Amino acid sequence: MICMDEIRKSDSGPPEFSPKSGVISERLHDIVMLSRDFERHVGQALMVNSTDLAAMEHLMTAGPLTPSELSRRLDISTAATTLVVDRLVALKHVQRHPHAHDRRKVVVVPEPGSVEKAFTELMPVIGGVAALEAAMPEADRAVIEAFLGRVVAIYTTALEPTRSGI
Repeated sequence: MICMDEIRKSDSGPPEFSPKSGVISERLHDIVMLSRDFERHVGQALMVNSTDLAAMEHLMTAGPLTPSELSRRLDISTAATTLVVDRLVALKHVQRHPHAHDRRKVVVVPEPGSVEKAFTELMPVIGGVAALEAAMPEADRAVIEAFLGRVVAIYTTALEPTRSGI
């Protein structure tokens, strides 16, 4: 995470970064980079690309979705979503099922075996962080929750123009 006051202009080439905020910013940056690496690791374990993995995440957390709902969540076209779903069906990660209330629609349903495989990959991190949090004194947890809430607010504010379509 780099603050704008940490960027020094260079006469030749790209801006140079000189972080002033210290260890916390470095650890947050490490988490961002490790999260990207871990996402690639999970994608490789499931033999999917990042978009397909994002689709699977939505299906695992939200449950069955129509292709249109999935398209909106992924912020890609319905044609691109069809390709994503086709790839996931071919890899046996999802199935298409008739919609329960509208026979003209289908829903995309994650395969239990794929969900299990994904969670097998994710559990060392999810469980490790949960154990770390559980072992933490309540006062420490409150400080960290407040700090991370503010970090989330900074990201949310930075993304508002994008999310509002500007």
